Amino acid sequence: MDTIGLKLNVLLAGSAALLVGIGLGLQNTFNDFISGLILLFEGSIRVGDILQVDNEVVKIKRIGMRTSEAINRNDIVIILPNSLITTNKVINWSHQSKKTRFKIDVGVAYGSDVNLVMDILKKSAFEHPEITDKESIAVLFLDFGNSSLDFRLLFFSSNIFRIEKVKSEIRIIINRKFIENNITIPFRQIDLHLKSNDTEILAK
Repeated sequence: MDTIGLKLNVLLAGSAALLVGIGLGLQNTFNDFISGLILLFEGSIRVGDILQVDNEVVKIKRIGMRTSEAINRNDIVIILPNSLITTNKVINWSHQSKKTRFKIDVGVAYGSDVNLVMDILKKSAFEHPEITDKESIAVLFLDFGNSSLDFRLLFFSSNIFRIEKVKSEIRIIINRKFIENNITIPFRQIDLHLKSNDTEILAK
């Protein structure tokens, strides 16, 4: 090779640089494959599990060697690199018990009957068919807010993946019962105080 004018040092240096580039390019792919093996053999994540990844709730449909397939609550298919699941903080809602506690916060106008409000909130959750362990429904009087009396409704449901739909339906029931009982949800209010040193304006 020296005879034909090919410098070995240049060839070796170029090959090393090329291999380093290929290695860096394949690093993430290799990491995804290793993560896929971990998911398949460890069993911490299974098909059908409901995960919270990057603040988005998804349901796992398929676990592959490099990527996993999931759908979000809008039924959009999401391809997840396996390393994203194994190396980041992931909440597996399916590892909970069959029921999970959720909450709905609501504020009512000052002067409202507190006991009546708490009773309405409890009955609103009790009416919904997706609520489990109805004896554990609870209502808390949270605080005296800036423009409202603040309450929190606590309930259990096994419909984790579609819980936002369940919450929406409960809010509809709450709103209907509030209207029936003349309980109002106040608008946010801001008191604005104006000061002026102009005596002529003040005189007007």
